[in-house]
Amino acid sequence: MSRKVDEKLGIKNSHSEKFDISKEKQLKQTLEQEGFNFKAIDHALWSAQNKAVNVTLYKSGKILVQGNGTEDFVLKYLNNSAQLSLIAKTAVQNSPEDHSFTSWIGSDESGKGDYFGPLVIASVLVDETNKNKLTEIGVKDSKTLNDKQIGVMSAKIKNCSIFSTVVINPQKYNELYDKFKNLNKMLAWGHARAIENILEKKPCENAISDKFGDESLIKNALLKHGRSINLIQKTKAESDIAVAAASILARDEFVKRLAQFSKIYNIDLPKGASEKTIKQANLFAEKYGIAMLGSIAKLHFKTTRLIKSV
Repeated sequence: MSRKVDEKLGIKNSHSEKFDISKEKQLKQTLEQEGFNFKAIDHALWSAQNKAVNVTLYKSGKILVQGNGTEDFVLKYLNNSAQLSLIAKTAVQNSPEDHSFTSWIGSDESGKGDYFGPLVIASVLVDETNKNKLTEIGVKDSKTLNDKQIGVMSAKIKNCSIFSTVVINPQKYNELYDKFKNLNKMLAWGHARAIENILEKKPCENAISDKFGDESLIKNALLKHGRSINLIQKTKAESDIAVAAASILARDEFVKRLAQFSKIYNIDLPKGASEKTIKQANLFAEKYGIAMLGSIAKLHFKTTRLIKSV
């Protein structure tokens, strides 16, 4: 089969690079949640496939991506020079300096890849009243901070910003997922609500969020409530100070809610969707019954099918 070069992005339908093995579990978990099928392969940690792409992560740290979806996979999941060139060629913005807004809303979510706990979407307005303060606080992507740092920084952000936090607890999350049948549509609904909450407090013409789907999803969700906004979706959006601030608020709220669930049910509910998650889900089902699982977990995850009591 011949290798074709994508005319728009300039990347072949086969790509390999050195991968940071320390991020293997995170990547595998993400792909599992997005419907990839995994299988064992010689000399590799695993191989994963969907309709568009085949991905193999070798024990040496090399990752090989093949198929028509190679460019999309590289852009979405891999952090490398190839990705940066793709972003540049498609004019996707990657730093706060890429726009000249004097006022804009950043929006981000937490809990999307966690089996237990809620989905939390937060938005923060940045303008001349708080931009310098957020810089002084040291606002940055929540994934680079521990839970204690996030808690401290979250309080400081709230103290100087107009913000909104939308919490979709597991029971409501499961109802909405049954309604939308699509995680991106539900995310768009949540981002739209968080942005709209800020617009009710102060007018703003611009918003930035991480790219998780067609930007029309958020725009259409806003238009249903008579709102319109100049929306930018970009990969690595947390490089923007408004999105980074939103990511901190969202993660802080998620961590607190998860801790509350753990306390209420007297069971340690871990983050993510690991082997420990399955173990604790089984423990919960044994103690409270499988019918109660939807009160603490996102049932559409594959994790649900691995619980013995199902």
